[in-house]
Amino acid sequence: MTDVAVEVLLPKIGLTMQEGTIDEWLVPTGAAVAEGDALLRLATDKVDVDVEAEAGGLFHPVVAAGATVPAGALIGWLLAEGERPPEAAAGAPMPTSTGALPALTGTGGAAATPSVGTGGAAAAPTVNGTGGRLLSSPNARRVAAAADVDLTAVRGTGPAGRIVSEDVEEFLAALPGDLVVPVPPDGTPSSPLVRKLAKERGIDLSEVNGTGPGGRIRRSDLDAVTEAPVRRNAAPQPGDVIPLTGMRATIARRMHASLQEMAQLTHGYEVRMDAVVSLRDRLKEEWADSELPVPSLNDFLLKAAALALREHPLLNATVREDGIHLLDGVHLGFAVAVPGGLMVPVIEDAVALPLPEIARRSRALAQAAREGRISPAQLEGATFTVTSLGGYGVDFFTPVINPGNVAILGVGRLRDGVEWVDDRPLRTRVLTLSLTFDHRAVDGAPAAEYLRTVGELLSKPLRLLV
Repeated sequence: MTDVAVEVLLPKIGLTMQEGTIDEWLVPTGAAVAEGDALLRLATDKVDVDVEAEAGGLFHPVVAAGATVPAGALIGWLLAEGERPPEAAAGAPMPTSTGALPALTGTGGAAATPSVGTGGAAAAPTVNGTGGRLLSSPNARRVAAAADVDLTAVRGTGPAGRIVSEDVEEFLAALPGDLVVPVPPDGTPSSPLVRKLAKERGIDLSEVNGTGPGGRIRRSDLDAVTEAPVRRNAAPQPGDVIPLTGMRATIARRMHASLQEMAQLTHGYEVRMDAVVSLRDRLKEEWADSELPVPSLNDFLLKAAALALREHPLLNATVREDGIHLLDGVHLGFAVAVPGGLMVPVIEDAVALPLPEIARRSRALAQAAREGRISPAQLEGATFTVTSLGGYGVDFFTPVINPGNVAILGVGRLRDGVEWVDDRPLRTRVLTLSLTFDHRAVDGAPAAEYLRTVGELLSKPLRLLV
C-alpha cells in the first residue's frame, strides 16, 4: 500500500481523445485496492474499458460516477491508512461513502414494491421516498427503463449506495416467477443489458448456458463464451433504425472531421506478391512443429509498411499549428472490424520487431479487440495505420486518415495478374495498395516513392523476417 497520496488521473486513450465518461466506479470509497485492480469503467469515444489502479492504497474519488472529464484530469486519490486527500486538507468538500442505502420506503412508510411490467418504460426517479436523491448510473437507468423496473425498489451497491447496472440485473434475476419480465421472443431468459451485449458481440443467446435463477443468462455467462468464434447472426435487418450514438457516432464525427481538416489524396499502386506467397508456403512446412506463428499476408505488409517509413519519415508525422512534426518511433496501427464499428490496436516500435513477433502481436490484439478485452494502452499512439479489405474481395478503396496521422495504407485482395515475358504471358500474384496522404504534409512524388519502397521490400521478403 502506498505511503503517500497517489493521484488517479483519467487515462488518455489514443492521440485524439479529449475526454471520457466515468461510467461507474468499481470499488467503493475507502476500499483498499492493489496495483492492477480494476478501479473504474471508462466510456470513451472508441471503447468502454476497465481501468486498473497503477498503485495500491485506500481509494478516494473526487468526481462522481457519470461525470465526463478531460483526459489527464484528477479523478481520485490512493491514500495511506489514516491519510486525508490533499483537497480535504485544504478545506475542500470530501465525498463520503455510506455503504448501501437503507431499504427505500414510500410516502406512507411501507417498503416500496417492485414496479415491473406496468405497460410502459419506468421513468428514471430522481429522489427516494425519504426525499433524498436516488443515485444511479446511466446504464442502470437504461436497463431499468427497458425492463420497466422502478429503481426505488433496487438496492445499490456502488459508491454511496449508487445503483449500477449489475444491481438492476440482480434485482431482475431475484424476482418471483410471477414478476419476471417477459421472456424475449427467442425464449432465452436474460436482462436487457445482456441481450444488448449479446447482440454487440454476435452471440446467439439460445446457445448460452445461463447460471442465474431459472437458467437466466448473466453478463458473466456471456464473458465465459467470448473466447469462442464471434457469431455474426445479429446483422441489421431492413427497416431497422441504427442510433447514431456511441462508437458509430464517434466514427462518423472523426471521419467527417478528418476529411474537412485535411487535404486528402489517394494513390493506387500494384505490388507483386509472388515471393511473399512462396515464402509463406515454405514457412507453413518448416514451422509446422514450431511454436512460431506463421505470418499472414497482412503481417508481411505490416512489416514492410513499417520498414518503409524509416526511409520516408514524412509519412510518419503529425501536423500541428507550428509545423509538420516528424515522429521518432514507428507505432503501427491496424484496423480491426468489431460489432458496431472498428478499432485500431497499435503495435509499438514495429520496425524493431521480427516478423513472427508482429504476427503474434497482431493476432493477440485483434482477438482482444473483437472480444472487448482491449486495454486503453493497446489503442494508443499510432503514428501510421494499415487497413485491409482484401478479405472482403475489394481491390482498391480510399481509406480515410485517422486524425493525428498524415497517411493510411489500404490493402486490397490477393489476385492473379499477368506479366509478359518474351511475348509470353506469365501468371503472377498481385494486390493493390491504396495510400491516402495529407497533401499539407506530403506531396504526390514522396508518397509514390514510399509505395515503391514497400513494393521492393515485398519482392524480397526474407529481409522482413528479422
